[in-house]
Amino acid sequence: MKTVWLMTAAVLLGVPHVASAAPTPSALVTAPTDPRAVTVQGVGDGRADDTAAIQSALDAARDKTGHGIVFLPSGRYRISRTVLVPAGVRIFGVGRTRPVLVLGDNTPGFQSGLAMMIVFTGGDQYQVGKVPVPVPGIVPAGKIVRDANSGTFYSAMSNVDIELGEGNSAAAAIRFRLAQHGFLSHMNFRLGSGFAGIYQAGNEMEDVHFFGGRYGIVTEKTSPAWQFTLIDSSFTGQRAAAIREHEVDLTLVNVAIRDTPVGIDIDQGYSDSLWGKDVRFENVSKAGVIISSENSPFTQIGFDNAVARNTPVFARFRESGRTVTGAGAAYRVASFSHGLAVPGLGQMGTTATTSQITPLAKLPVQRTAAIRPLPPVAQWNDVRTLGAKGDGQTDDTAALQRAIDTHRVLYFPAGFYMVRGTLNLRADTVLLGLHPAITQIVIPDNDPGHAGVGTVAPILSAPSGGRNIVSGLGLFTGRVNPRASAILWKAGADSLIDDVKIMGGGGTPTADGKPLNALSAHSGDPVADNRIDAQYPSIWVADGGGGTFAAIWSPDTFAQAGFYVSNTKTPSHVYELSNEHHVRNEIVLDGVENWEFLAPQTEQEVPEGMDAVSFEIRNSRNILLANYHSYRVTRTFHPAASAVKLFNSGDIRFRNVHVNAESGFASCDEAGCGTYLRASKFPFENAIQDKTHHLEMREREFAALDVAATPAAVTPATLPGTGPLRKLEDGFWSISGGAVDAKGALYFVEHRFQRIYRWTAARGLEVVRDNALDPVNLAVDRSGHLLVLSSLGPQGTVYSFDPDAPREALKVIAPTPVAGGAATTLLPVNWWNNGEFRDQYDPATDHFTTLAEMFARDAGMPKPLEYRSPDNSLALPAFRVWQQGPTDHVGWRFSDTLDAYGFTSAKPGERVLVSNESEARTYAATVGTGGALSDLKVFADRGGESVTTDSEGRVFIANGQVFAYDVAGKPLGRIDVPERPLQLLLGGTDRRTLFILTHHALYAVQI
Repeated sequence: MKTVWLMTAAVLLGVPHVASAAPTPSALVTAPTDPRAVTVQGVGDGRADDTAAIQSALDAARDKTGHGIVFLPSGRYRISRTVLVPAGVRIFGVGRTRPVLVLGDNTPGFQSGLAMMIVFTGGDQYQVGKVPVPVPGIVPAGKIVRDANSGTFYSAMSNVDIELGEGNSAAAAIRFRLAQHGFLSHMNFRLGSGFAGIYQAGNEMEDVHFFGGRYGIVTEKTSPAWQFTLIDSSFTGQRAAAIREHEVDLTLVNVAIRDTPVGIDIDQGYSDSLWGKDVRFENVSKAGVIISSENSPFTQIGFDNAVARNTPVFARFRESGRTVTGAGAAYRVASFSHGLAVPGLGQMGTTATTSQITPLAKLPVQRTAAIRPLPPVAQWNDVRTLGAKGDGQTDDTAALQRAIDTHRVLYFPAGFYMVRGTLNLRADTVLLGLHPAITQIVIPDNDPGHAGVGTVAPILSAPSGGRNIVSGLGLFTGRVNPRASAILWKAGADSLIDDVKIMGGGGTPTADGKPLNALSAHSGDPVADNRIDAQYPSIWVADGGGGTFAAIWSPDTFAQAGFYVSNTKTPSHVYELSNEHHVRNEIVLDGVENWEFLAPQTEQEVPEGMDAVSFEIRNSRNILLANYHSYRVTRTFHPAASAVKLFNSGDIRFRNVHVNAESGFASCDEAGCGTYLRASKFPFENAIQDKTHHLEMREREFAALDVAATPAAVTPATLPGTGPLRKLEDGFWSISGGAVDAKGALYFVEHRFQRIYRWTAARGLEVVRDNALDPVNLAVDRSGHLLVLSSLGPQGTVYSFDPDAPREALKVIAPTPVAGGAATTLLPVNWWNNGEFRDQYDPATDHFTTLAEMFARDAGMPKPLEYRSPDNSLALPAFRVWQQGPTDHVGWRFSDTLDAYGFTSAKPGERVLVSNESEARTYAATVGTGGALSDLKVFADRGGESVTTDSEGRVFIANGQVFAYDVAGKPLGRIDVPERPLQLLLGGTDRRTLFILTHHALYAVQI
């Protein structure tokens, strides 16, 4: 439960010095009654060292499910070393004033490098045993600490202030790099001469205020690599910048930045997807925002209704030096957008900057809080004192309904409250909890009231026009209850759902202690086996309902959708919605107007999300999606058409869209330990499909697109001097890994069905091999034999065969030390090098290793081993293979060569073109011994799945469509293809046939 209260005068006016800060009034004047909570037994006088007492309470708080609640009473608690917050533990300040965690002046260990005061930690998410990347900056040094990660849920701190004493220039108050349902709220950070308040952010923060420090927040991408949202917060008096960040998908709502040189500083060499609504800049001397990598499609910067005073430069572009200036001493930025702008569906984008800036006589008053306040604790009524048991066995339906009928504000201590019917809220009912994982309202399995075919029977039903609040609770509709839904919401514009978890996905403690798949059948159908996709939507907003929806996690695979809105025009706001793991739809709008979604995130898992649509919009108008992140996990092996599907809908505004397929994992092997981010070959092929008008949006990274009710017709682009586009074959699952032999014959792989095909004009399509050997990528040696990279085996396998020889003949090739010589080197044509989750910040140089530096470093490493073709004409460097899961055939394996859509090749000393998808750039590089690439130069600020060069030096790049460039990188035009191009190869008898491989079809064009 994220308690919310009005800002105090100290918050609004700032505090000039740490030592003189007055205590902050607290909303939790008394500790809510919860027998499972642990209370810190410290001294709290600001002089005694309370580190051990706080750490002891945190360590004792976790229950058998791995979650807990800690109460920190009012007082000043001096910290002398790093405090470690276990995963799943929430800390709440309680008492008449907020407790303060104090780092005393000149505390040893906090003067050099980077030193952490509080670290939120995580578990062994990938079960690798070792800590792959220990947290840096632990005081005292030497302790191995596992960082929070994408499997760290529910951790939080609320109603606690932090002060950094003088002489602690290396100190950062909190490291908070976790995933869903983690938050910081209602905190003041008085940072003095310290480094930062937050170093490495995650998920969501509300009502946090930063005073002083070099920075308020410094952060890279979050641990799950999706958005970070900051609401109702402020920054005052930072020495360098309020926020320094990159790749964190920063979303700001009602945030004020004052008295600092720079508002938001995006690190050199990096992009970000930044969206700000109602952001306020005052006395920001150098720039409101500094934008880096300005030509990258990953750079997506947008503001809606920002205001500024004494901020002469609103936006500054780091590389070019150009600026977007304000309009006088005070001005309004009604809208600002920089990044890839797409004029309409069916078209490709170009980088553009637009702004609407007008002068103001004076700044307007700051808007009211985006998240409405909760009632004070004195009004909370404990449902157990009103007859509910919360033991997971007693039917609490009647007791809870009586409590709702007789009391406005109900508080749920930790427990499992079983219900067999709908709890009907009154128009002003408020339901509150402290920890959704261990404070759940649940329906038992196979409940008669939720069986069979019938209308929806939700756990909670909010009435039309209500001002209801639900916060801090988990809701579980059980495994087999066809009529169940968690929430049917018809409440009005002033209602609020905040910090609510729909159980049934990751991080779900169950009342019966059984796993989620406890009622599995054995049909062989993964949907039927687990009875998933068999309930009504988890959260269903219907018939005029709306309000504010913040920090919600809805991953219940048993439901047909996680968030479903129908038949409403009520203006509504959704902030940081994590909606995942459904079979058909994640988010659905049907007959909806006047809604905005800021930082919605969806994830399609294996196997349940292979056919899911991320966002389906039907019969709807006036919808905004900003900082929208739709991704499919790296383990995905199934193509999917589009993230968004539109049916009879218009006036849909897309701002800052990020559609990809990547996820992190940890690995420990003989080469060392690390946490890595890898990309799949199967992101959504399109960002958007308009099913009514049969138009697609191929750009998957873009800053702006307005979808009209009647989009303009589009004529496919053709490249002058080329022949017509021809479809040669279709009906494939997914093809790639192609290669062309000396006679121009095309070979390619359909990995899902373990087939290797050949296509020639004379004989058409042929199957040359279909052995169960997991072929992935091909090359053809000088003798005309195929060299095959297979995903079979812990490190992959390489074998060779003559395509015209008997079908049982092949030769397995063992890796050998690199021999050098004149053999042609095979390399991935497309790379994904967006770093490890290891911190890229070096305090000694004050520099983050850039993506380009990472790529140059990783691609520049020579491989000690290689696979040689039998005739010695080809050398395939043995790239490192990472493994996730079991070591047998069930586990997943990743490498630069296995992940590529195909190979490119060159002899040592020659130049080669490769694509770095994580930068969306194409590079030229020199090939060296062991496949090392050196002297990397950017060839084009567009890069994607493939690149190839014809005999005249023209370059063709596959990135949504086929883009053509001359030898110097000047654009020549485009070839539009009916499906997304994945691999480009030149072949045919005259080598003038451009083969274009898509997932499901093979195309060709004469060039």
